[in-house]
Amino acid sequence: MQLLKAVHHIAIICSDYDKSKRFYTDILGFEIEREVFREERNSYKLDLSLNGQYIIELFSFPDPPKRPSRPESTGLRHIAFQVEDIELAIAQLRKKNIVTEAVRVDEFTGKKFTFFADPDDLPIELYEI
Repeated sequence: MQLLKAVHHIAIICSDYDKSKRFYTDILGFEIEREVFREERNSYKLDLSLNGQYIIELFSFPDPPKRPSRPESTGLRHIAFQVEDIELAIAQLRKKNIVTEAVRVDEFTGKKFTFFADPDDLPIELYEI
């Protein structure tokens, strides 16, 4: 019997809840499944889905420490999302003032990809399928 079935969700802690909530919903198009304020922790928990699939658990905490993204450090490197047309996706992001890196080509698959960052500098990859 295989132990793991699939990725259930990705948990992200943000430094500015309202800014990150807008980024993930208004810019990236995630839908809010549930939003709760946990008074005992002075923390919001926002469950976000994409195309009906629960993907991101966004948390706020008072004064969370920064986590280095660059230079690349040990631990989770980035999150990646599939897109059908990378140039169209980049154009849509640029309309919302999101800067992406130059498009690169995966040397093993020949597929195009690029990176950009969320409000806390978490690297996000777009990968053309």
